[in-house]
Amino acid sequence: MAQLWGGRFTKETDKLVYNFNASITFDRKLYRQDIRGSLAHVKMLAKQGILTEEEGKKIEEGLKGILEDVESGKLPVTEEYEDIHSFVEANLISRIGDVGKKLHTGRSRNDQVALDMKLYVRDEIQELDALLKKLLVTIERLMEEHLHTYMPGFTHLQKAQPLTLAHHLGAYFEMFRRDRGRLHDIYERMNYCPLGAGALAGTTYPLDRAYTASLLDFYGPTRNSMDSVSDRDYVIELLAALSTIMMHLSRFCEEIIIWNTNEYRFVEIDDAYSTGSSIMPQKKNPDIAELVRGKTGRVYGALMSLLTTMKGLPLAYNKDMQEDKEPAFDAIDTVKGCLALFEGMLATIKFREDVMEASAKNGFTNATDAADYLVGKGVPFRDAHSIIGRLVLLCIEKNCSLDQLPLEEYRKLCPAFEEDIYEAISMKTCVEKRMTLGAPGAEAMKPVLEEYRTYLAE
Repeated sequence: MAQLWGGRFTKETDKLVYNFNASITFDRKLYRQDIRGSLAHVKMLAKQGILTEEEGKKIEEGLKGILEDVESGKLPVTEEYEDIHSFVEANLISRIGDVGKKLHTGRSRNDQVALDMKLYVRDEIQELDALLKKLLVTIERLMEEHLHTYMPGFTHLQKAQPLTLAHHLGAYFEMFRRDRGRLHDIYERMNYCPLGAGALAGTTYPLDRAYTASLLDFYGPTRNSMDSVSDRDYVIELLAALSTIMMHLSRFCEEIIIWNTNEYRFVEIDDAYSTGSSIMPQKKNPDIAELVRGKTGRVYGALMSLLTTMKGLPLAYNKDMQEDKEPAFDAIDTVKGCLALFEGMLATIKFREDVMEASAKNGFTNATDAADYLVGKGVPFRDAHSIIGRLVLLCIEKNCSLDQLPLEEYRKLCPAFEEDIYEAISMKTCVEKRMTLGAPGAEAMKPVLEEYRTYLAE
């Protein structure tokens, strides 16, 4: 059992206790970050004269060799080591001898693991941001294509008013844009280097923490050594942001699942993102959308797990904090997979424009515009509202839409109706006359789309 401690102990740790305590099964994921942090630490030690230049170079070469061999598969990260730190250090000593034992000078596993996790989260934020941007590019492209694709807008899952598919998709553009903003905010807050904080109280060695931070592309060193090793706010914030991303994906998936039903038929999901039934040959199931929706709870669980772990911990480091990694790793991998698959599904989905427009017409989504028409003729709104409600009831009895109802039926209830009612309640008129910023009219949406294009080009 390779471990970095033992002098204080007179007998070996019980095997069951050792396995329970070890983290190598999951923190092996941090090998790149651990070696990168060690390389920066060694450069700083040599710069400060704590190591000789020759010792520093020898350790650097050893660390780079370990990284190369792990990357190539020549050196597997096995479970004989307690954690990724002991794996790296043990292999370094094995390769370069006693000088490798000087790697840990002025450093604790507490600030080392804090650094590794920060580097990992920072790397993953950049990957998540790239996936979100790719999804936003796809959404913006679909918005451009469907600026005049009319469909019903809903409240309470009831058809409410007509709008365009571009406008509907734009709501999700705003959601995922905010998600990118949250990731950026987390990056800005967390980007300070904990290395040099030691176990909790710094060190007597003359470390140059600012230099180490600059080598690792941090804005600077952290300001309190106790907080440095016990802070997991950035992981909690990331899990909260990931939960919000999944909530947005899940809402979008829910709509796609509904739109894919035989009753709606608004969309046809590409075969590559659908599955069939083992017994019913006619089935084409939206499994990817359903799985993304289902995995949302898994990411929520990771957030609640870490919040619960951290809620009662005294300062500074406690072993409980080892429990930050597995849920965070799983949540990050889950969200990355969901973003990639969802973007692929959305990019290949077929929107049935004719069905969407017919649904808007047959759902009386133009009823509000019919009432506004009467208001324009001098009828008080409350009276207009009642008249149109009675006309809708008549259409339901006759199984027709407001567009199909003869003018004489309109005039029986109110003589203010004229032939121009049909133009006033056409889908085109209902949508395009909505010109306020944020509305679905094409002229209102064009500057919004221009802003989106500029944002994505930045």
